[in-house]
Amino acid sequence: MPLTLLSLVLLSVAGVLHAQEPPKLVVGIVVDQMRQEYLARFEKKFGEGGFKRLVREGFMLRNAHYNYVPTETGPGHASIYTGTTPALHGIIGNDWYDKASKREVNCVGDERQTAVGGTTKGQVSPWRNMASTITDELELATQRRAKVIGVSIKDRGAVLPAGHTPDGAYWFEAASGKFISSSYYKPALPLWVDRFNQQKLAEKFSGAEWKLSLSADQYTEVGPDDSPYETRFVGKPNSVFPYSLKDLAPQNGNYELLTYTPYGNDLVAAFAEAAIDGEALGRDEITDFLCVSFSSTDRIGHHMGPNSVEVEDTYIKLDRNIASLLSLLDKQIGVGQYLVFLTADHGVAEVPQYLTDVKVPAGYFRPAYVEAGLQEFLQKYFPGRKIVERISDNQVYFSQNLLTDDPRAAGVDLLVAAELISKYLLSVEGVAQVFTQAVLRQSDYDEGGLKGKVVRGHHPKRSGDLTFVLEPNWLVWGGIKGSTHGSAYTYDTHVPIIFFGKNIPAGTSVKPYAITDIAPTLSLLLQIKFPNACTGRPVEEIFEKR
Repeated sequence: MPLTLLSLVLLSVAGVLHAQEPPKLVVGIVVDQMRQEYLARFEKKFGEGGFKRLVREGFMLRNAHYNYVPTETGPGHASIYTGTTPALHGIIGNDWYDKASKREVNCVGDERQTAVGGTTKGQVSPWRNMASTITDELELATQRRAKVIGVSIKDRGAVLPAGHTPDGAYWFEAASGKFISSSYYKPALPLWVDRFNQQKLAEKFSGAEWKLSLSADQYTEVGPDDSPYETRFVGKPNSVFPYSLKDLAPQNGNYELLTYTPYGNDLVAAFAEAAIDGEALGRDEITDFLCVSFSSTDRIGHHMGPNSVEVEDTYIKLDRNIASLLSLLDKQIGVGQYLVFLTADHGVAEVPQYLTDVKVPAGYFRPAYVEAGLQEFLQKYFPGRKIVERISDNQVYFSQNLLTDDPRAAGVDLLVAAELISKYLLSVEGVAQVFTQAVLRQSDYDEGGLKGKVVRGHHPKRSGDLTFVLEPNWLVWGGIKGSTHGSAYTYDTHVPIIFFGKNIPAGTSVKPYAITDIAPTLSLLLQIKFPNACTGRPVEEIFEKR
């Protein structure tokens, strides 16, 4: 029977509506400390079902960056899921100096809570995040019928993505070798979590050996295995393969050692797969959300640096974890019925000592030395008075006494102190820029360049009175082995963003996008409202090519 014009229109409309149906399950994958260039550098060592499949069948943003500083784990996870930056969500670091209590606080620390399923690391919640997340908005849009689960080795890697209203957030407690939670979520662990813990995978892995996935001569994308720039485990004379976890564990924190090996990622991957079964994720008409953060990549990167055989082998093994997860989703949720996005919470710097040795400008900044020198310098102008209360995470916090000693002169003192401290810091080797709080508060949120990144990372109630930025390849002193992150430079800001699965066309884009663009893109794909403080914009090409 020939199709009429009306039937063609109806079929077309039905097809559009079907294409716009939201996925049954969204899986957010955050790889802690992954630079974009790793996808290309290690590509030949990846299998076809992991990273390569995501790139081949998904839509990859090749020029995606963090648009603020500091590039750290807490702010990174918060920004991915809120679609905004620390200036609005308030997670200005992994830890920061709290002006009111005069002590360092953790981004997910909450002394009102207790550990559930464990004895340590359970006093946490998302309460310091001031904005809603995409996961919160999904819960609100479905009248709390959606299921949202967060999992990571790190508590902040599970708590911040899962948002304020999830069904659970779980992280690894090294003291017990179990995944635990907080009283913020539930008074007891679900039965499926207890069953997972009863498998004692951490105990099993602790008796294993970290061996290379390939023959040693195939690791041509990184430096030599025996490198002077890598941190050694206690009890091992060098940082070379293989690593006997059974022999090293007693001297390196027992189960804590697992998190500095690919076995930490194995634990997270296994727990994520158990969550899909245990919570029956993606099994009904309501979209569910699983937030997975792989943390061991970060700990290994810190320990060994990005040019190590250990890092390359970790990504080869992580590729297999991701392939296994995608295969499970194919079988249990259905090909084309789920949506995955993969990104990173920050990149990583090269080891400065290595760069110095090959004649690339780099260095180490020593806060304790600088603070001592600054205090002595200020005594010339403010004798007998304490002007600086704390230097923390490239922030200078003024003493509150400046406002109370002589209220009439407080304003002048603040201006004078800010100017003096700025000039002093700019005379210190390794300091590139100094910004006062007054300058940052008067600047436009969309300011460009280095200053704009500082503006978007500055929260007026939580950040310091001055913020300073180090030169490229300069790190806060932590010894000359291993590396870290946190800067506004491309090695820390340039991260992968890949969308894959339901309603995602295959392709790539080299247009500049920000990490804050993930959440609004997901909002449109899920047909729900943006997170409440969202400043990002959807990835246009994904919708143009559908």
